[in-house]
Amino acid sequence: MKSDFQISNECKKKHIAEVSAKLGLSEEDLILYGNYKAKIQTKNIKHGIKEDAKLILVTAINPTSSGEGKSTVTIGLSDALNKLGKKSCVALREPSLGPVLGRKGGAAGGGYAQVVPMEEINLHFTGDMHAITTAHNAIAVLVNNHVFQGNELDIDKIVFNRVMDMNARDLRHIKVNAGTELEREDGFDITVASEIMAILCLSEGIADLKEKLRNILVAYNSKGEPIYLKDLKIEGVITSLLKDAIKPNIVQTLENNPAIIHGGPFANIAHGCNSILATKTALKYADYVITEAGFGADLGAEKFLNIKCRKAGLKPK
Repeated sequence: MKSDFQISNECKKKHIAEVSAKLGLSEEDLILYGNYKAKIQTKNIKHGIKEDAKLILVTAINPTSSGEGKSTVTIGLSDALNKLGKKSCVALREPSLGPVLGRKGGAAGGGYAQVVPMEEINLHFTGDMHAITTAHNAIAVLVNNHVFQGNELDIDKIVFNRVMDMNARDLRHIKVNAGTELEREDGFDITVASEIMAILCLSEGIADLKEKLRNILVAYNSKGEPIYLKDLKIEGVITSLLKDAIKPNIVQTLENNPAIIHGGPFANIAHGCNSILATKTALKYADYVITEAGFGADLGAEKFLNIKCRKAGLKPK
């Protein structure tokens, strides 16, 4: 039996502009990242979800230890619909590098139901994870720098830690400013557990993203009053770090059908679905949009229905 990697390597990929054309996207609607992946220029896309577009969620009764199944069914179902002459598009989450390098492995499907280029999607892809990591850590740095430079806001307790896209258990609980009067406990979460990741996936555009970033709780002052990102007046620079990451990515399945892959919050921490922007973009062009949510029906699917759908006004079929 061939491995997933062998199967994906033998795939005859088409130029992403040709694949995107199946949805009615022109090359002007794309920012090309080589021949086989691109970002969608959301400012160019037409407004409004197609009235007859059908949003379908793939979930599971309970998750397996390796989490396999949902992405494979999602991709396979979309390919099958396209084979029947339907206009179908996959809308998936981006893989996290931590699980990719761990026991769980990648998140690009398996066997003959995969998205490609598989190795690029599973590794650096278009840099979204790096941008989210940088934006999150920039907040942590700027909050600490504010304290160091005179602490005009009277920050007493910082509650915003740091992230990296690895399973770095040894960095979850650390001390910073060791040996100084500013010594305190800090730590690293994995990037996909970042509040920035959750915000990016629940934002409907750059202005909405900036407004949500403004309201991040970063610290408390000596009176116990909350201090938000907007109090530091840095939401503009943080938004600028995410200006490309907020644009959905488009790739293809092994059968050269479109797949929009964007965002990847963990379901046990955030809402566990791909971005609202990616799903709504797919719903503007495809007749059937097949998506999935993390873990099982009692976690990912419930959050899909109660958080993402309510927030975005989506009505799955």
